Amino acid sequence: MAAMPLKRLLGGFVQRTAAFSQHAAANRGMGLGGALARRFCSSSATGKASKIPHLPKKGRLLTGATLGLVIAGGAYVSTVDEATFCGWMFDATKLVNPFFALLDPEAAHKLAVSAAARGWVPREKRHDAPVLELEVWGRKFSNPVGLAAGFDKNAEAVEGLLALGFGFIEVGSVTPVPQEGNPKPRIFRLRQEGAIINRCGFNSEGIVAVAKRLGAQHGKRKLAETSSTAPPTNDDVKQGGKAGPGILGVNLGKNKESEDAASDYVQGVHTLSQYADYLVINVSSPNTPGLRTLQGRKQLKDLVKKIQAARDEMQWGEEGPPPLLVKIAPDLSKEDLEDIAAVAVALRLDGLYTFGQIISNTTIQRPDAVRSDPLAKETGGLSGKPLFDLSTSILKEMYMLTRGKIPLIGCGGVSSGEDAYKKIRAGATLVQLYTAFAYGGPALIPQIKAELAGCLERDGFKSVIEAVGADYR
Repeated sequence: MAAMPLKRLLGGFVQRTAAFSQHAAANRGMGLGGALARRFCSSSATGKASKIPHLPKKGRLLTGATLGLVIAGGAYVSTVDEATFCGWMFDATKLVNPFFALLDPEAAHKLAVSAAARGWVPREKRHDAPVLELEVWGRKFSNPVGLAAGFDKNAEAVEGLLALGFGFIEVGSVTPVPQEGNPKPRIFRLRQEGAIINRCGFNSEGIVAVAKRLGAQHGKRKLAETSSTAPPTNDDVKQGGKAGPGILGVNLGKNKESEDAASDYVQGVHTLSQYADYLVINVSSPNTPGLRTLQGRKQLKDLVKKIQAARDEMQWGEEGPPPLLVKIAPDLSKEDLEDIAAVAVALRLDGLYTFGQIISNTTIQRPDAVRSDPLAKETGGLSGKPLFDLSTSILKEMYMLTRGKIPLIGCGGVSSGEDAYKKIRAGATLVQLYTAFAYGGPALIPQIKAELAGCLERDGFKSVIEAVGADYR
């Protein structure tokens, strides 16, 4: 599709170049360089002398060689298939990553979001491997690899991020009232360990700003559906989600100064749930005072019941309300996990969302792998590779406590297809990245999906669902 305009452009350029070369030959065999000099630098009709000197022989050779390379390179690019060209575009992003590494972490983050919002990122045109497709909550995911909340906090780049090839993305955490978050600096790279420490504190533009952006995105999606000429499908499971080809989750948080957490979450449900394919109650951030106390059995049960009631009292079409998930911390005792699992099963939650990365679901612990780094002394939540073992262990416990009846999203230290596969075998139906994406950029996404597909096929699984919890069945 993208090759045709390039062919026409190159075709016209070649024709103009050939015509101009003929004109150059007619001008005493001066060649293309000489013709350029004669055409633009010759005497005028009044006999005035040229002010620009004749191009030397080396200049003419360089000009001809450059034009030849442009024509040959362009002609080659125009003949490659779309999949190959798409692969080149993703690989090209690796050249940009070192530039981002030179910037302050928060400045680099803002620049990355801005680039995605403007479409300055590659678009995935290749189909995902069939083995990666799965159905969760009545939706078809093209693959189980998602982007965790914290990257696009204010829903600025939903379309661009989905276009990168994620199976789903999650925006937020979104607070009812705008808040700045904690003082800067508040994000620290532990590059050698592949980790990040943050203490952002739910910096958010608030639900009104996010609702405007998601509303516009939702309207664009609906317009595309009504104007589509594709024949209707008989499949009861809808392809894609409310924001486009991928699934969109909205992560809800509470304001730092709020004394009524339930009211904050209910407000988020009333304002944003109509745009979400799933909702997340975030009670796990270590950077909001008192938030993690909501993970106790009684507190969580009361909170979830109020939020469920707010969601269910709204008017919903045939699709019904979006599933409700709970986001928990990795720094929980076995007793805490048992309480949370009991609440989830008792209230028949649609999913238990575990182990997000930066901003929330980070750990306040400092594993041995990072203790020698001077930045490890910074307060805040740790995400990235050092979190992998801890988060996967908690994921396994929760899978067994819920007896595999609730879809889990595993996140924490995923940086390869093998990591994603281990999360799935430990009980995750879906997986998410953040820190690895911050370091590896867009090229990491197709790499992880290809590696994950290879792991599944290597061990004889025909689908992701077959592999979920395989280590404990």
